[in-house]
Amino acid sequence: MSNSTPLTARASASAPAVALRDVRKVYGRGEGTVVALDGVSAALSPGSFTAIMGPSGSGKITFLNVAAGLDRPSSGSVAVGGTGLADLSEQRLTILRRERIGFVFQAFNLLPSLTVAQNIALPLRLAGRRPRRSAVREIAARVGLDKRLHDRPSQLSGGQQQRVAIARALITGPEVVFADEPTGALDTRTGRDVLALLRDVVDKDRHTVVMVTHDPVAASYADRVMLLADGRVAGMLEAPSADQVAERLAHLGG
Repeated sequence: MSNSTPLTARASASAPAVALRDVRKVYGRGEGTVVALDGVSAALSPGSFTAIMGPSGSGKITFLNVAAGLDRPSSGSVAVGGTGLADLSEQRLTILRRERIGFVFQAFNLLPSLTVAQNIALPLRLAGRRPRRSAVREIAARVGLDKRLHDRPSQLSGGQQQRVAIARALITGPEVVFADEPTGALDTRTGRDVLALLRDVVDKDRHTVVMVTHDPVAASYADRVMLLADGRVAGMLEAPSADQVAERLAHLGG
């Protein structure tokens, strides 16, 4: 799939869901220069769950922002489903993010004046599309909130609010869901429920999930863990246990 392919087109089966090739991201100039990513390459398969981990300052958030098209790399290339991002205008990049990418953040970022149903449907309305009630109800049921569609965020627990945020990320049928510390504001039990839901999104819906986390238990829900240190890939762990992740992080200073 080339850059001339319509942005609404879905990824070909053979293309990685997300691909970074020799990506560098540099902030500042002169003595204030910070190299956040230093030659990072990665290819994440469609329908996979990848956790991004590393010590503070390792480049985790920068990786997520660059991979999701929220920030442009200083050099190197990024592609989502075979569509290269480098040559896209800001408008076309916005369309790609809106139609093919979902986002879940530690702060739930729900609009307090809107109902659960309205919050879930918001990405469609922002895209100028009229959401079908049946589609909103179906995705709400998917996250266990079909009985709370008329409630507002203040009437929900933290875990329920994050479930609304996940439903909002899924309503457009994205190829990739990027999650930034999605359980960071939740207690342990509620966090594990949310992680199980993300795991289910991969296993049943075949979405690709890329999650930044500092929590080894959260990372153990992923298919693999990509470890970053000083802006470089420091290793990969396949189907790791929480203990294995914690041990590797300890060696990295995380």
